[in-house]
Amino acid sequence: MSKHAWLNHYPSDVPHELEAHSFRNLPDLLAVATKKYSKTIAFTQCMPNGMNGSLTFEQVDKLSDDFASYLREEAGLKSGERVAVQMPNCLSYPIVAFGVLKAGCVLVNTNPLYTQTEMLYQFSDSGATALVVVDMFADRLTGIIEKTKIKSVVTVSVSEFFPGPVAGIIKLTQKYWSKTLPKIKVEHTSFRDALKLGKKASAIDKLSGYLENVGPDTVAALQYTGGTTGVSKGAMLTHGNLVNNTLQMISMCGSYMRPGAEIVLTALPLYHIFAFTVNLLGFYHLGARNILVPSPRPPSNLKRAFENYRVTWLSGVNTLFSALLNERWFTDSSPKYLRASAAGGMALHESVAKRWREVTGTPIVEGYGLTESSPVLTFNPLGGLQKDGTIGIPVPSTEVRCVDEEGNDVQIGQPGELIAKGPQIMQGYWQRADESSLALRDGWLQTGDIAQVDSDGYFTIVDRKKDMILVSGFNVYPNEVEERIANVSGVREVGVIGIPDQNSGERVWAYVVVSQPAPSTEDIVSHCREHMAAYKVPHHIIFVDELPKSPIGKILRRELRDGALASASSSNDGKGA
Repeated sequence: MSKHAWLNHYPSDVPHELEAHSFRNLPDLLAVATKKYSKTIAFTQCMPNGMNGSLTFEQVDKLSDDFASYLREEAGLKSGERVAVQMPNCLSYPIVAFGVLKAGCVLVNTNPLYTQTEMLYQFSDSGATALVVVDMFADRLTGIIEKTKIKSVVTVSVSEFFPGPVAGIIKLTQKYWSKTLPKIKVEHTSFRDALKLGKKASAIDKLSGYLENVGPDTVAALQYTGGTTGVSKGAMLTHGNLVNNTLQMISMCGSYMRPGAEIVLTALPLYHIFAFTVNLLGFYHLGARNILVPSPRPPSNLKRAFENYRVTWLSGVNTLFSALLNERWFTDSSPKYLRASAAGGMALHESVAKRWREVTGTPIVEGYGLTESSPVLTFNPLGGLQKDGTIGIPVPSTEVRCVDEEGNDVQIGQPGELIAKGPQIMQGYWQRADESSLALRDGWLQTGDIAQVDSDGYFTIVDRKKDMILVSGFNVYPNEVEERIANVSGVREVGVIGIPDQNSGERVWAYVVVSQPAPSTEDIVSHCREHMAAYKVPHHIIFVDELPKSPIGKILRRELRDGALASASSSNDGKGA
């Protein structure tokens, strides 16, 4: 295989190298679309019942200017300070994210489902000095804000920017029917008030000054991940990383992405790097209309979005596509205007890909990437040779190799660690020089994933990161779950693994050795639910007398996994959580 065999499979409209551009930073990239598509709708938020609100490119631009001004002039933040953002897909998200970037600050995306324990860790580790949080979850701030450097809290409503009567109905429903609006006990500013204050203090010369020293190598976002070791840390993604990966992704799709003509349905959370780069940055730059769905669960939440808008693009994970294929309303009346779908975040099952094409009559392609690569590294080319079961070929200006333990290229079809190099590779891990040097060697990102490559240059993942568990596209690191379970009284030892699951990709199983008095399954699960997001909580707890270990006492998770897989199909010899 030639070093760049994959280039032979680029469609004719896909350049081999990323074309030169003049974007110094993300606001430069955003400004092009703002100017070109100013009066057209950029974002529409669609609720499960069809209630909606929209903002044009011009409105998003002006409001994000106001928020940038608020952060710098009213909240007193300086260039490079971190702003944590904790909210679901909603109209406020792009305003906040773009405003943080325009202020020359660093965006710290935070899962709104995080527990207090997880929030405290990420806020403290990032050193965030401001937080924007959805009001539904703001009660979790009590007792943790004073333990961080956060000095400004801004609260956002999911019905922000909806027409008055509609917003009022949603608010009343949240307050009195679903009771999802808790009392906020920490000092805070409403998003509307923050924007008013920012608008009052806004000036063109000030706004341009915020970006005076913000270039391609300036950190734009801290995107938290477990990396290759399982310890949660912030990948430093620069403006250059994110600009280049946005352009790489668009280039790879060629004529399947039409400027000013696409309508993309965004069901994946924008705080996740896949949706952040592909849906938010990529489709905004293309002048697309972005249909934001706050939550894709249950999948019926997407019904009105598909019915009311001419959706041409959908990005998702295997579980989302599988769930939609199990919905009668979707299969009986598949989207008429859909042109293509992109899968990432977890392996796309070949059976799901085949049925998706049968039901929709449109292509679905799988890509691959990591938080550390902004994230897209490879993609099955639309309009070119697509190989189900593979992660495709490298995007323009990206090199990918499979190497042995000495760093030498392995033979075609042989497994080796996948390493990658390109303009989208992170700067390193926030305040973790040692971890950065392990992950980045001579500019090559060590992914920790085992892959093989065929003679055409198409890559296939053989095994995920050594022990990482992938639940519905979200990384779950056994170390974190084990540490949490170990804190339960009566737990002596614990080993956590992932077991394949047709609905979520994998589920978390925990093997526990106890002492007396022994904790119950309920004790362990309730403790986990208190301190971890739901997708990390073990689905199955198995009590055992001992755990398999290496000669030096390391728990052998592979043996646990092999034993579980052998018995799962025939019997259930443990307590279900």
